[in-house]
Amino acid sequence: MITVTVEERHLTEEIIKKNAVCYVGMITPEGLPYVIPMNFGYKDDIIYLHSAQEGSSITALENNPNVCITFCTDPTLTYQNKEVACSYRVKGASAICYGKVVFEENFDEKVNALNIIMGQYSERKFSYSDPAVNNVKVWKVEIERISTKVFGVPHRNSRNYKDNLEF
Repeated sequence: MITVTVEERHLTEEIIKKNAVCYVGMITPEGLPYVIPMNFGYKDDIIYLHSAQEGSSITALENNPNVCITFCTDPTLTYQNKEVACSYRVKGASAICYGKVVFEENFDEKVNALNIIMGQYSERKFSYSDPAVNNVKVWKVEIERISTKVFGVPHRNSRNYKDNLEF
């Protein structure tokens, strides 16, 4: 089984949009890794997130705004031969994004970001009270670098190779 790098941007976006949660990795002021699951929105190479105004993640990001955000499709167990243990594999796809968090402070931009986040989960239109917007911390991460892979596909010489690049 092999891992295949995906170059097509529309496939990367498909992986991102299939997710309900992303995992945001950052570094604490003590230099330790810290990863949290978060709701998100995605538009035009920007990932939008939201949180409380204070907390461990905010402290970490004020110290170092660099983040790694990971998206992964639901993995599936598959095999080439039911009787051969080494033919079993976990198949899926992932997108790993790198960037820097910028906290959005402009009220109208925060509303726009919240709409993008809610658009990930619903086609419904929402309205937000002034206190709700003012009391939420909106994170904006412009993707600086991205790595997208499909993993657990048969070897390139396998007759099933092309059929297994879908996720």
